[in-house]
Amino acid sequence: MRRCVKKNLMTENGLSKIILDVAFEIHKTLGPGLFESVYEEIMAYELINNFNLHVQRQRPIPVVWKEVKLELGFRSDLIVENKAVVELKPVETLAPVHPKQLLTHLRLTGIKLGLLINFNEALLKDGIKRIVNNL
Repeated sequence: MRRCVKKNLMTENGLSKIILDVAFEIHKTLGPGLFESVYEEIMAYELINNFNLHVQRQRPIPVVWKEVKLELGFRSDLIVENKAVVELKPVETLAPVHPKQLLTHLRLTGIKLGLLINFNEALLKDGIKRIVNNL
């Protein structure tokens, strides 16, 4: 069932709500314990097919150093509407480096909103970190 979303008027907060609602639905239905690629595939499918959002998966993120573009192999799990970077994890505990990596992805892309979602929590709300870059 496709839901009508006015993408051109959507704020980062509105987009965040949609992304997190989808994450909660996936976690409620499938729970923890799946591979990251499974959560990524389902998240992308839901955001594209049910909300008609533009989603890029595994988009390379280059580093620019003194006008030189370096293709170093950074990749974001999902970039939604070029307004949110979504990093998905199925880990026992988020490491302190995970939010730092997401903030670096935000800085390198110029995107302001990042969501770090750890699906391996009993309660998904305990596995969500919102990271902002000048928002």
